Formats: sequence, structure tokens, C-alpha cells
Amino acid sequence: MAHTLSALLLGGLSTLAMAETPAETPDVFFISPADGATVTSPVTVQFGLTGMGVAPAGVERPGTGHHHLLIDAKSLPPAGQPIPADEHHKHFGGGQTQVSLELPPGEHTLQLLVGDQNHVPLEPSVVSEKISITVE
Repeated sequence: MAHTLSALLLGGLSTLAMAETPAETPDVFFISPADGATVTSPVTVQFGLTGMGVAPAGVERPGTGHHHLLIDAKSLPPAGQPIPADEHHKHFGGGQTQVSLELPPGEHTLQLLVGDQNHVPLEPSVVSEKISITVE
């Protein structure tokens, strides 16, 4: 949890410093909701990222990327190709780290994938565990 708090507190120039000298292997994860959570719509989804910085799409800066949220996706997008933009693949190219998401009632899976300035998954991939939530 300490790395999560540190990542949330870092900003501005600290993010640039992290991008130049990553202190750890990049890790992307959900701050909320928790795996197995029962929630109501709209669902606030918060993204966590350590070991690298966040930069908007179109900005080429070593050690950075931006979030993509996979919703009920059966598999990861192909490596080396841009991540699709559709109901299963949401782009956060502005550098956003959370979203308020309208989801229909039922069970859903969520997964985070970090892409480069061109929306191509990083190599090696920086991908979260897939979590399941239930929307009431």
C-alpha cells in the first residue's frame, strides 16, 4: 500500500524523474474497486501505476505510457498493434487515472493495460490482473 500512496502523492517533476530513472519494475493495478466488489453504477474506477510515469497519448517520453481499461474483454489486444477503441477498450490518452463508468447490472471483468504514445501495448507488457465486479 505504501507504493500506492507514494504514486498518488508524486506529481509534476517527480513523475518526470521517475520516468528517467525507474526505481522498480512497472506495475499497473486497481486502487478501486476491489476484486469481487459489489457496486452500483456509475462505478468509480481508480487506476494505480508504479515504476513509471503517466504521459498523454502523442507525447513521446521514455518510461511513460497511459492507461487503457478493458471491460469484459475476452483476451488482451494483439502485441505490437494499437489497442482498439470500442465498448470493451476505453482509452485514457489524456493521462487520466480514474473514470466514472456506467455499467449495466450484472457481472463484469475489468483489466488495465498501459500503452505508449500511439496506443500500442508496451513491450514487455504492463498489464494488471483481471478483476471481477458485480453491478447491482
